[in-house]
Amino acid sequence: MANAGSLVASPTSLELEQTSPQPRSGGILLPAASLCRRELVRFLRQRHRVTSAFFTPLLFWVFLGAGMGRSFHFEGMPAGTTFLQFFFPGTVLFILLSTAIFSTISIIEDRKEGFLQSVLVAPVPRMAIVLGKVLGGTILAMMPGIIFLAIAPLVGMPWKLAGFLAACGMMLVVSFSLTALGFCIAWRMTSTQGFHAIMMLLLLPLWFLSGAVFPPGGAWWPIRWLMRINPLTYGWDGLWKSIYWNSPTANLLGPSWGWVIGVSVAFAVAMVLFASKLASVRSRADLQ
Repeated sequence: MANAGSLVASPTSLELEQTSPQPRSGGILLPAASLCRRELVRFLRQRHRVTSAFFTPLLFWVFLGAGMGRSFHFEGMPAGTTFLQFFFPGTVLFILLSTAIFSTISIIEDRKEGFLQSVLVAPVPRMAIVLGKVLGGTILAMMPGIIFLAIAPLVGMPWKLAGFLAACGMMLVVSFSLTALGFCIAWRMTSTQGFHAIMMLLLLPLWFLSGAVFPPGGAWWPIRWLMRINPLTYGWDGLWKSIYWNSPTANLLGPSWGWVIGVSVAFAVAMVLFASKLASVRSRADLQ
């Protein structure tokens, strides 16, 4: 007599696949927030990064600004403005640029440690990975930037609450776009040495041609054109307008607020979309 259990048909593989719980994606916000938190924890545990992110630009600004402050006055610099004061927004931009871009070195480190590969096979959208890394780098860049911005009154810079808030908003957009730019470069790289080499070739020209060191009005005309197409020029000008909020000096060196915000936001959106596109294409580096 046949066993009763043998009369029950065994489930097919298709039925098992349909009834078994499927992995669910956590959406975009939760994975992005988790990756962002990981970036912040890693940064705060590495105290040398916290120290260098703030004190290196501070010493750079003090020595260069104090040394050149009484020796140089460029054409196009607002009257009554010392070079130390003129150089202040450029130093804030340098803090954002260096901290935001170099924070994306963690992508290369995560690939070497195997963490990135585990994230890539997780059921989360690639945009969540991009946003998590970019938001983490954005916050890391803004922390020393806000601290440095707070010392503006010590060098005779005007300090108004509205201007401070506007500067923080401008730093948010600039940091976001620069971190996304660093993400695009670091995503396909497997060597931190190569990343440093490319960044130095890209970082310093972007910063020098932003108006941070010399105003556009006194530059040679080909340099002025390069400064006009440099997206960091509009970020620097936004910082200048914010620091000199409602002052006659605020609008002497660059375009209107509409151009500043429009170009900066467009650059940020373009960079994060390009980063998402790169992350969605599987490459040989993803498997290493």
